[in-house]
Amino acid sequence: MIKILLVEDQKLMRIGIKSLFNDYPEMEIIGEATNGKEAVEKAKLIKPDIILMDIGLPDISGIEATKQILENNDNIRVIMLTSHVNESELNASLAAGANAYIIKDISTDFLMNAIKMVRVGAMWIDPQMTPFIRDKNNGVIPSRQLSRSAFKQNHSNLTQREYEVLKLVVDGQSNSEIARTLTISEHTAKAHVCNIIQKLVVDDRTQAAVKALKEGLV
Repeated sequence: MIKILLVEDQKLMRIGIKSLFNDYPEMEIIGEATNGKEAVEKAKLIKPDIILMDIGLPDISGIEATKQILENNDNIRVIMLTSHVNESELNASLAAGANAYIIKDISTDFLMNAIKMVRVGAMWIDPQMTPFIRDKNNGVIPSRQLSRSAFKQNHSNLTQREYEVLKLVVDGQSNSEIARTLTISEHTAKAHVCNIIQKLVVDDRTQAAVKALKEGLV
């Protein structure tokens, strides 16, 4: 069971997020907080595995609350939730110790996968943020950059087309967008993505993008 503390000041948003977990019995929201100070206290009291932390809170920000929480318990994993595609917020969240940065329009499946990944120690960045990571990584995220030839040597089982598709996955493109970009059918694009997931030994396209970024594909 993954124990979750939900930190969100808007009541309707809290209700909406809680409803997402009805079909996921392996996860449970064991507490709620409506502001940053309450989140800090609740985290000490109930010791959740994961905190879903809204950034825009009415007192201290979710970023500051994360700093304070992790000073007291670095075993807690924090997933930042935001409505904004904001590079400075991303960097500040990661610097504060957050394990994930997620835009609130994420699909339910992606959110649940992110929670599972973060629970076991992975970092998860919303695909909408990958251009900032790729082009403007300022050292907040340590990385081991490989040359394109080195990457292809390590993943020589990827075809040239799959390599092209993977780059578009890293850019956050959907199957239909990939199809339009490469002038192929959506069915073919989906097949390439499935092959990539299998060859990189990951569970989904998001993990494929994260692995490509970590290993210096782009």
